[in-house]
Amino acid sequence: MITAGCDIGSLTTKAVILNNTKVLGFAVTRSTFDPVAGATEVMDKVLKDAGLKMKDIGFCVGTGYGRERIPFANKAISEIACHAKGAKWLMPSVRTIIDLGGQDCKAMHLDAKGSIEKFVTNDKCASGTGRFLEVMAKLIGVELGDLGKLAGEARGPIQLSATCTAWSQAEVIVKLNLKVPKADIAAGINNAMAARVAILAKAAGVEKDVCMTGGVAKNVGVLKALEESMDVPIRRLRVDPQIVGALGAAVIAKESMGGK
Repeated sequence: MITAGCDIGSLTTKAVILNNTKVLGFAVTRSTFDPVAGATEVMDKVLKDAGLKMKDIGFCVGTGYGRERIPFANKAISEIACHAKGAKWLMPSVRTIIDLGGQDCKAMHLDAKGSIEKFVTNDKCASGTGRFLEVMAKLIGVELGDLGKLAGEARGPIQLSATCTAWSQAEVIVKLNLKVPKADIAAGINNAMAARVAILAKAAGVEKDVCMTGGVAKNVGVLKALEESMDVPIRRLRVDPQIVGALGAAVIAKESMGGK
């Protein structure tokens, strides 16, 4: 039983192909203004890598902001449900899921059966999202993927007082002009992000086991700072955390075909 999930997010588009309990392949591309073209591109890529054709896919579920525009999807499901399903499939003991995406942040609390008991999302401000980190990384002149590693070299992390991305940018510019080491600035950025996300997670309910999904979960600096803010360990997933939504969609697709 081969199924697929396609997740069109604000910054990246993901696709996963699943064969019952085995991930056959996945792909991540940059989202564009055209979700139809973006979904087609990422699915073509993962199909090619897996050596399959679209006709081999028994059922496909779409999720994310552009889920209603995916031309080959048989069903559209919210990203909250898909991230919960994907995380639960990977880690049956999970109770709290923190999804840090490009433009939003969601925290979910699951019951023992994996049903969502409560979820909380951030407001429209980008300060607790991947976009915040992307803007800040560009501001201090480092690659987004290096922000977490750089923060590990900090000796005196700065403190950002502003909760708004624009005001935080102004604070960082001041620190740069004062020749504050970039590592200290990077650590301050990650700590500020973690503090905002921790508030959201606690509102949803933090209970072990806890995991993070979404691209920001790759930032070791945010991960460590968030563990300290919540005073609870965050379990690492065995797959790229950025594809969990698409994986959950593929699992739902499998269930839609009668699979378990």
